[in-house]
Amino acid sequence: MNKKVWLGFIATFITMEILDGVVNMVILSSAYQSTMQVWRPDMMSKMWIFHLLMLIGSFFFAFIFSKGFENKGIVEGVRYGIYIGIWMSVGKAYGTYAMIAIPYSLALQWFIYGVLEYVIAGVVLAFVFGQKPKEPEKIS
Repeated sequence: MNKKVWLGFIATFITMEILDGVVNMVILSSAYQSTMQVWRPDMMSKMWIFHLLMLIGSFFFAFIFSKGFENKGIVEGVRYGIYIGIWMSVGKAYGTYAMIAIPYSLALQWFIYGVLEYVIAGVVLAFVFGQKPKEPEKIS
């Protein structure tokens, strides 16, 4: 596995953790407060599971990207982010909606924000993978 996969993995993990924090702790906090009765009472003690899943998911997000990388710039990252974002977010958002009594608006927001997070992470990967290695400067 090459260095760019590892750099992409780290960049993806950091990006997704930050974006997930903004979405869930800031943007959707009032939606979570209004639906508190449907969540596990010990949910906060289980948050490490989400971080572990994000770590594993970030690795595979970067690894799979590396297998099809075509060096087409930001557009490639956006396209990859849309494909993976729809795939991952539709199940999370609407699967949870089908099982737990949350409002449809929350499921829709999870889907939309999820896709946006993956698009941004895809752009980050396109940037990481598109960088040419710096050659050492020659001293004359």
